[in-house]
Amino acid sequence: MKPTAIALAVLAAMPALPALAQTMPAAAQPPAAASAAPQTEEQRIAALESRIAALEAELRALRPPAATGTPAGTVIGSTPVVTANAGDAMPIGDDFEALAADAGDVAADGVASPAAVDDSVALAAPADAGSGAGGNGANAFNPAISIILNGSLARHSLDPAAFARSGFPLAGEAGPGERGFSLGESELSFAANIDDKFYGQVTLAVENEDGEDHLGVEEAYIDTTSLPHGLSVRAGRFFSNIGYLNSHHAHTDLFFDRPLAYQAFLGGQYGDDGVQARWVAPTSTFLEVGGEVFRGQAFPSGGAQRSGLGTRTLFAHVGGDAGVENEWLAGVSMLKTRTAGGEDGFDGDATVYVADATWKWAPQGNFKDGGLTLRSEFLVDDRNGDYVDPEGVNPGMPWIGMRRGGYVEGVYRINRTWDVGYRYDKLWADDTGPFASAFDPYRHTLEATWRNSEFSLVRLQLSREKPNPFATDNAIVLQYQTSLGAHGAHKF
Repeated sequence: MKPTAIALAVLAAMPALPALAQTMPAAAQPPAAASAAPQTEEQRIAALESRIAALEAELRALRPPAATGTPAGTVIGSTPVVTANAGDAMPIGDDFEALAADAGDVAADGVASPAAVDDSVALAAPADAGSGAGGNGANAFNPAISIILNGSLARHSLDPAAFARSGFPLAGEAGPGERGFSLGESELSFAANIDDKFYGQVTLAVENEDGEDHLGVEEAYIDTTSLPHGLSVRAGRFFSNIGYLNSHHAHTDLFFDRPLAYQAFLGGQYGDDGVQARWVAPTSTFLEVGGEVFRGQAFPSGGAQRSGLGTRTLFAHVGGDAGVENEWLAGVSMLKTRTAGGEDGFDGDATVYVADATWKWAPQGNFKDGGLTLRSEFLVDDRNGDYVDPEGVNPGMPWIGMRRGGYVEGVYRINRTWDVGYRYDKLWADDTGPFASAFDPYRHTLEATWRNSEFSLVRLQLSREKPNPFATDNAIVLQYQTSLGAHGAHKF
């Protein structure tokens, strides 16, 4: 740039210079000779350059020393940050807007929505002095709050009110679901580290049943965080760690509804009040073993037998990597319960055995951009007791038998936006007993899911179920699901 252009730019800022000069120490102000009006253009430019140099020196003297913590210009993820105070980390404006634009989600006011921010970017809120929070991630807001909104539009060729599945009474959350519009089950979750030794989470479920809205406690538990040697303990109300799907919240499923075996033997999902102990081995291959004791109130249990210790479980899971592009997980589990007055009329001792296996493949191991997930679980329900009709219509009779069920599913993730999948379900009924049947129900299901981001999806699912030899239920479901607020990473 030519000296004349520099001079003109500085002259435009001249009205502000006297006020700034008044605030400067006398030693930092330019000499009086320099402020006298020059007679030539060269003298005028030289005087302006001298004044600019003095101002720059003053600004360097006024600049505070760098705060301890994150140095200025540090890169968090892929975004440079400027640190104003210890614990503050805010992206530089232009870079933050560019990052949001790359994600395709910038709000009208120029502020990026949470969906636009990559997981690698850390945004820490300022910590209050003496709060002890230290701007520590999710605990900057204590507790972290998450909301899952889940709704659907469903069409069934069979009337759900008259639906019957041969060999398997509908208990818990078994069955085809409702026709038409439905809010489904939405969740409100609160989670935080309680202190240096405990973590807590409460999840409330909101759903509509028979035209009435219900708010219930789905999970409410505390976890230990500092036990030695890979040990951990959980206490409260929570989903059992048996099998694969049971410990996962339904909104993480790859299909709209749970497999038939989960509906028949666990009422969709088994959760109860109790305590869990788990040990993770200090090995490169993932290995966990554990057990649980529950109250025994929820299906397939009932009556809180054994003085409120009616259900016990054991589980073991092992998994790891197979090269760069493959991951796997397998497990065996057992749930043993004593039931009185069960929802399906069972009184006696029951044991549910579960075997599960999952295989994931993705190019270069990048599962967000594409890949294939194969999963299967096989359940066996072994019962030794009596049947007592909950309605008091049918006479009681022995219920001794072994029913089975399983599913296999595959979901191909085309890219970050689309995935498609297929699942096959089948149940095997008892040949004797109160629900004896020569027919074994089965179902085929197809799904296609569109994800605008990790925080929203729209799913179309088509299924054809043969619940009994006399009827077929053809179903079409359109589902939407969104995630609001802070939400933890999902399990494998």
